[in-house]
Amino acid sequence: MPNSSGVLSRKHVVASSDCIQVERLKAAGAIPIGLTNCSELCMWCESNNPVYGRTRNPYDLRRSVGGSSGGEGAIQTACGSAVGLGSDVGGSIRMPSFFNGIYGHKPTPGMVPNEGQYPCSMGSQSSYLATGPMCRHAEDLGLVLEVLAGEKGKELRLREHVELKELNYFYVVDDGGSFLTTSVDAEIIESEKAAVDYIQRSTGVTVKQVTLPLFRHAFSIWAAKLSLCTDNPTFCDYLNNNGRPFNPFIELVKWVLRLSDHTLPAIGLGLLEKLPSIDKQHFSEVGEVFRKELGELLGENGVLLCPTHPVAAPFHNVKLAFPFNCGYTMLFNALEVPVTQCPMGLNKQGVPVGIQLVTSPGNDRYTLALAKCLENGPGGWVPPSAPASSKSAVV
Repeated sequence: MPNSSGVLSRKHVVASSDCIQVERLKAAGAIPIGLTNCSELCMWCESNNPVYGRTRNPYDLRRSVGGSSGGEGAIQTACGSAVGLGSDVGGSIRMPSFFNGIYGHKPTPGMVPNEGQYPCSMGSQSSYLATGPMCRHAEDLGLVLEVLAGEKGKELRLREHVELKELNYFYVVDDGGSFLTTSVDAEIIESEKAAVDYIQRSTGVTVKQVTLPLFRHAFSIWAAKLSLCTDNPTFCDYLNNNGRPFNPFIELVKWVLRLSDHTLPAIGLGLLEKLPSIDKQHFSEVGEVFRKELGELLGENGVLLCPTHPVAAPFHNVKLAFPFNCGYTMLFNALEVPVTQCPMGLNKQGVPVGIQLVTSPGNDRYTLALAKCLENGPGGWVPPSAPASSKSAVV
């Protein structure tokens, strides 16, 4: 199949073999249908590239499908296939799943191999990249994850019954007020509180609201962690065109003149690599402090609920003005914990809303079980053709 990763210089590149994830799915009886669209080099939160163009949201064609696995999010919610695959180094499974109203799971690092995709995080950066399932129904997440994980799946104990009454639950409604991000939309907060209420009624367990002061540094923590992985090619390295170095400053001028082969987000990310950056070591250390605090909060049987993104699927190109909103998903890549995106119906505009379910490494079965529980209540996929009132987040 094509393996361009949305880069024009790779337009005619065709994969010579299946990656291990596809091999395992085919061995289990899956029939691959095709590849879906992504952002250029899989590093932006809208699926638009010079090779295939822009993917539009089935709920509102004027809106984004997210990225980088946005094409997969769109085809899943449009019932184009039974299940799909995504990769996630900063939210590329969870954000498209959120924008398109489906389920997506970022597994515990190391459980599912990442080899075979392009680009692929290597060396120390590999612990921040995760390959996982995207689908319309919560019960499919665990089935696909078990196949993807192979022998490692036994460590996740995915077939083990989860007694939800024995878990501890916590929730936050925002990132603590970062000046870099927009405020969380009221309907997203309402959907989260609907989930909190349902959990309490279903299990009899009190869901405690908590504050996580370091959450507001989410983007800086993620950027620091990835930039310190010097054993991986840079973004500009990947964009080299047949041996010609990629110069983001020149490409920006060419883009203004409509002569560039690259999208503005790709050029912008290249510029960020060249410009003076944050104190990487400091924010990496902040991340380690946060990792310890989150681990102490969750313990061996805790689940944290939080927004997947502060706003529902925005109109095309609006994300260019609010890149730091991705911190809501990026943070958990940097902290190396498993996360499930859970759809929570539609807002008043008929666009999906949802929440993230976060747990400790190795406890993926907890968030998968909770996602199935919420699907029987206020959560779940709503077909794009359905009216907003069919399963509104407003309670």
